[in-house]
Amino acid sequence: MPQHGEGFVAAVLAVVDDIPPGHVATYGDVAALLGSRGARAVGQVMARHGSDVPWWRVVRAGGRPPSGHAEAARRHYVAEGVPIRPVDDEDGYRIELARCRWRP
Repeated sequence: MPQHGEGFVAAVLAVVDDIPPGHVATYGDVAALLGSRGARAVGQVMARHGSDVPWWRVVRAGGRPPSGHAEAARRHYVAEGVPIRPVDDEDGYRIELARCRWRP
């Protein structure tokens, strides 16, 4: 994974910080807003630097919660009114992207 400069990190964190409560964006959405196709790079930024922004508002494709953080993220989704539906897998739910995807 190539390293991205501080400007990219700051830009990702600024976009995530702008996502309003009750909405989510995918890693790919965040990348596209920055003129990039680097969804994985956004994921790396979030993994390394995302603890001070609303990290739960950035989700995987198909409405899957952040990997390894489904339980903690779910508490935020419930509190913010993000629509979720149960599924039978390790995450236990999906975010209903059609109802809450953020499009600035």
